[in-house]
Amino acid sequence: MVAHRLLVGLAGLMGAAGVALAAASAHGADASRLATASAMLLFHATAILATTALLARGLLHGGIGLNAAFGFVIGAALFAGDLTVRQYAGHSLFPYAAPTGGTVMILGWLAVTLAAVVARK
Repeated sequence: MVAHRLLVGLAGLMGAAGVALAAASAHGADASRLATASAMLLFHATAILATTALLARGLLHGGIGLNAAFGFVIGAALFAGDLTVRQYAGHSLFPYAAPTGGTVMILGWLAVTLAAVVARK
């Protein structure tokens, strides 16, 4: 499915960005924001891969599971993007970008739960 391949590709980009931010955090002064951004990208890249695999196996409700996975992409991008822009540019991506991203990631996890509960057997 095209959406699954897109999600896997996005997860790969998120993983690469997460590793790059981890390196930047390790070598930069006062770069704790980058470590947090890295963690969110790496954790949610893995969650996207797992969600996509569960969808392919039919263990999650298709529509809800896809929304959860895309929620992980959007939420992690907002959260990590905001922290990274704050680190390098000194201002936020836009007001409440990180909390919005965090909320979207939480909703994504709740959607995974719902997708598992209502999946067709």
